[in-house]
Formats: sequence, structure tokens, C-alpha cells
Amino acid sequence: MAGKVRHDGDEIVGYRFSDPRLLQQALTHRSAGMPNNERLEFLGDGVVNLLIADALYRCWPKANEGVLTRARAELVREASLAAVARTLHLGERLTLGPGEMKSGGYRRDSILADALEALIAAIYLDGGYETCNRVILPWFEKALSALPTGRPEKDAKTRLQEWLQARQKPLPVYQLISEIGDDHAKHFHMRCVLDEPALSATGEGSSRRQAEQAAATIILERLDE
Repeated sequence: MAGKVRHDGDEIVGYRFSDPRLLQQALTHRSAGMPNNERLEFLGDGVVNLLIADALYRCWPKANEGVLTRARAELVREASLAAVARTLHLGERLTLGPGEMKSGGYRRDSILADALEALIAAIYLDGGYETCNRVILPWFEKALSALPTGRPEKDAKTRLQEWLQARQKPLPVYQLISEIGDDHAKHFHMRCVLDEPALSATGEGSSRRQAEQAAATIILERLDE
């Protein structure tokens, strides 16, 4: 895995930008004004999906499409990207508006994951795809090696549904508690409710699915206790 972010201008985790403005833009949240990292985030989402898909395709030659798709989804989900961003100490380098700074935005999963995607796009634009392979894939080595080879763990909603079906229990109900923010920056708060056993939990995320997954994860942890 790569080491800590180097706090020396245009260099980050061993990569020195030819155009340091790309790095500055990648680490600038929209709350700080323009130019910010929203467009880079869009591009980075596609680049990181391709990088991970390429790596999984080569590493798991016998895995079918479903297995590869689930593995990629696990590695590029918001919480996973935010975890990588923390290992790179990106939060310490983000430029945020006063409101986000005061509310601790540099610790928020959604902001960290977006910044990582923007950084990946910046490296892609500055150095090309092969450079991305060399610089970025090591950031995901630990997460890649933690996946059961060819059999990545199913997502929390699927595991909860299978747990209930195996015991002939009613399926969970997911309820929307709140939906706030602009269209490009939604934040969802969902509740997962079980009839048998009588349990409920809430989760949050930048999409309904992420919030549902967070709530289902809490339910599974309680069922395991």
C-alpha cells in the first residue's frame, strides 16, 4: 500500500503532478466555490470502476460476471472509497467552505469518497491510464486481498434477506425517514424494520440504496449478537 500523503505542494502519495492545478481542483469541495472537484468526481467514478474491473478480470480468470460485479461494487462503494481516502489523509488536505469545515465535512464519507474519485480523475488527466494503474491500484491492495477469492461477500441487504428467508420470516421493510439536499448532493436517512424478530435500525447515505445497506448492516450485527 502507498504511504501517507506528502504535504509538499503538487506531490501526493509519490505522484508529482505536471499540472498542480489539477491536484488543487481535485481537493476543493464545491462549498469552497469554483473551480471545484465536481466534474473531476464524475470522471473519476468511471476511471476507478474501470481500474477495479480490469484488476478483478485479470486476477480472477474463472469468476463469472455476477461475482466480478459484486466484488467491484464492494470495492468502489462510498464507505470503501472513504476508507482509502483516510489512509491517504485526504481530509487534511481538502479545501472546504466555512460551513462544511465547521460541521466536520473533512471526516464525512461522502466528501472523502468524492475527493478520492476526483483525485483519481486528476491523475488520469495528468498522467494517463497506465500511470493510474501504477499509482492508484496499490491503494486498493488491502481491500482486494481481503475479498474471498472468487466469492466476495454479498451486500448487507442480500444477506439479511437470505437470513430471514432461511428461517421463513417476513422480509424487511425499508422506510424513508428524510431526503435532504440538492439533486446533485442528496442525503438519505432510511429505516429497516423487521417483524420477526422485532428489530429496527436506521442508516444514512448519499443514495437510498446506501442508506438501506447501512441500516441492514446494523440489523445483521444485532442478529449476530
